[in-house]
Amino acid sequence: MDLLRRLLLGLTLSIAVLCAEGGAAGAEGRMTREYDMKAIFLFQFADFVNWPASTCPDTLTPITIGVLGNDPFGAGLDEVVAGETVGARKLVVRRFRTVEQVDSCHVLFICASEAGRLEHIHAKLMGRSVLTVGETKDFAARYGIVGFDVQRNRLKLRINVAAADSAKLTISSKLLRQAELVASKG
Repeated sequence: MDLLRRLLLGLTLSIAVLCAEGGAAGAEGRMTREYDMKAIFLFQFADFVNWPASTCPDTLTPITIGVLGNDPFGAGLDEVVAGETVGARKLVVRRFRTVEQVDSCHVLFICASEAGRLEHIHAKLMGRSVLTVGETKDFAARYGIVGFDVQRNRLKLRINVAAADSAKLTISSKLLRQAELVASKG
């Protein structure tokens, strides 16, 4: 079993356990664990996506994982990425309050807090080679490339290959096999 398959299995089992926990403390723990798992995926995406050479002008350019909106990760994302590399490139995390602040970014998680601004965000990022990841309903089909969805205690990935192609990103078939592929809607 390859690394991605083991990771997905582990995340699926973890979500099932978390969703079985009860009470107010359990709900907070579920949210923290859910975002810890999503942080692991954001880190892994850097390994399974290829960006155009123009986005990494030299081999020392870091791969930037950005968070747009009200950050649900806390320190979890920083801890997952700390000291990690993809090839020779370091991974760094940046947080953005508005899409206008997004300058150099490779993977951009668009928080649920931005749900009312998704069309504006989508328009601002159009034509840029940014792997957009979100968790709102129909995110991959309407506004971005990768959508996270928790259904029946399982974390599912939805990927819009046409949106990735439009952003000049190549997603590994290893990742595509683990996801539901979706087409763009209206």
